Amino acid sequence: MDQPILDLNGKVALVTGSAQGLGAEIATTLARQGARVIVSDVLEDLGRTTARAIQGAQFVKHDVVSEPDWQRVVQFAVETHGRLDLVVNNAGIEAFSLLENLTVEQFQRVQKVNLEGTFLGTKWAIRAMKPGGSSGHGGSIINISSLAGIVGTFGLSAYCAAKGGVRLLTKAAAIECARLGYGIRVNSIHPAVVEGGMGKSVVKSLVDSGLAPDEHVAESLLASTHPMGFGKPKDVADAVCFVASSHWMNGAELVLDGGASAQ
Repeated sequence: MDQPILDLNGKVALVTGSAQGLGAEIATTLARQGARVIVSDVLEDLGRTTARAIQGAQFVKHDVVSEPDWQRVVQFAVETHGRLDLVVNNAGIEAFSLLENLTVEQFQRVQKVNLEGTFLGTKWAIRAMKPGGSSGHGGSIINISSLAGIVGTFGLSAYCAAKGGVRLLTKAAAIECARLGYGIRVNSIHPAVVEGGMGKSVVKSLVDSGLAPDEHVAESLLASTHPMGFGKPKDVADAVCFVASSHWMNGAELVLDGGASAQ
């Protein structure tokens, strides 16, 4: 009998950076599809509030650049629910700067959160999900990259470097898990600008750096690169559900950009 398109009922999902914004929407949408969701974030008060608003969700304080935190959070998921089926590595930051002005510290911080945090999440998810692991049922790892992980973006060189790293880390992990017969799929999602997301800070940074006279002009410049306008958090959350349920999708990069990269 064919499996349903969405078969997340009863699955256990961990979503990092999900106290607010895109991560919160992903966590909420997964729960609506029947998943038992763990909201993970460094923002404790906001994270607890978000978890309370999602039926059956739980919050864990979690710094994605801390390996002991990853061990603890994965252990919590397995001990509480008996399994871990889905990890969404969503937590991320950006630093807008012309490359010539970007400090080493800024560059390293973006790599640490966006790339190293995703590496740790992928590593510990594999350890739990693989045969003989603490969960041991296989599963799905979804890494939230960006359109900036595929094409260069003005003023976001550090972010591009990190998200490009996430893109190929995902493919390497996908091949390893497939070749080893772990039953774990690893894929990446690449959104362009999403309403209420990091695009707001890019708009502000364009003005602060003198590259646009005001936020209205800056937003118009950014919007001009998106033929269908900016995306919505639900667009990405729906894509996460699709990828989590697609049993033959592995090592893929799903681009969500309203045609921005087709130009």
